[in-house]
Amino acid sequence: MAQKSRELKAKGLDIISLSLGEPDFNTPEYIKEAAKKAIDDNYSKYPPVPGYDDLRAAISRKFREENGLDYSPDQIIVSAGGKHSIINVILSIINPGDEVILLAPYWVSYWDQVLLAGGTPVVAEALIENDFKIKPEQLEEAITRKTRLVIFNSPSNPTGMVYSGDEMEKLARIVEKHEGLFIISDEIYEHIIFNGKHVSMASFSFIYDRVITINGVSKGYAMTGWRIGYIGAPVWIAKACNKLQGQFTSGVCSIAQRAALAAIQGKSNSKELMRDAFLRRRDLVCGLLNEIRDMKVRVPHGAFYVMPDISYYLGRSDGETRINNSDDLALFLLDKARVAVVGGDAFGAPNCIRISYATSDELLVEAVRRIKTALELLK
Repeated sequence: MAQKSRELKAKGLDIISLSLGEPDFNTPEYIKEAAKKAIDDNYSKYPPVPGYDDLRAAISRKFREENGLDYSPDQIIVSAGGKHSIINVILSIINPGDEVILLAPYWVSYWDQVLLAGGTPVVAEALIENDFKIKPEQLEEAITRKTRLVIFNSPSNPTGMVYSGDEMEKLARIVEKHEGLFIISDEIYEHIIFNGKHVSMASFSFIYDRVITINGVSKGYAMTGWRIGYIGAPVWIAKACNKLQGQFTSGVCSIAQRAALAAIQGKSNSKELMRDAFLRRRDLVCGLLNEIRDMKVRVPHGAFYVMPDISYYLGRSDGETRINNSDDLALFLLDKARVAVVGGDAFGAPNCIRISYATSDELLVEAVRRIKTALELLK
């Protein structure tokens, strides 16, 4: 959808894109200054495969101070974004035929990364009626003797939902019962949470040595293009990821690493300012979506997405186009409303669409107005 939006914009069409998972803010100045200094200081040689020592030490302190997690620098690997971190871990753990449980709606890349490793995705579906969160018994039912990994994401892309500490502990207790079962905890949106405090899955000591924590600087510091993600993991998994990365990419961009060090060590309030803006936009867009006929909306508690249920519109037509699935609806809205959203099929949520509210208030108001007008054409 992002590509189609760019193509239509290039033709001069007025497209409002609500499809990208990317903050619309610029990288804070102090981070950019650190990158400029790194260039002047000649950080132009191959960096160490797992990341610079001082960056991994800073990430270790961050884990300890912000998350209550004890990851030493040798348990940390810096990679080219959170996506790179996740595939490193999956390839290190999953053998052909192993099963990996995905909690649907899930981030699109989890599915294909599991397939790339020769694994089998197994879906545990979280319903909108339960705020897109699975219940412990659902996780238990999905586990078989072939299950090797669970991929957990809170705050969630695509739903924006956040698990409470109590909800997470109940899931962790299920995992504890199954020896040899690991969890990837994708916490890339930890700084964009609107109620309460972020809880890390590895903070439950009884499964600490079976959790791989994924994080990075892209969302919390508006650094998506810098491509810096990292893991905290048991030493043997970190060593495996180091071996893989040494053959795939080697160490990631030296300048971006110096910028990430400044971001993690910085005392700026930029994260809080972005979070406050996203909270205001969430309230704005959810209020407007609730005015649309028969669209089900659950208010998200983190990230910058909302995932309305659009099943009322499936099977309907404007006389020219029949809406058979959520992808059809997304294309219909792009054509009729000039608004880009993402169909839920790729997220394991075929009755939903994903809307990113990482854009200005004015564009959000206009986009939802256009969506409402276009949906009224469907009978």
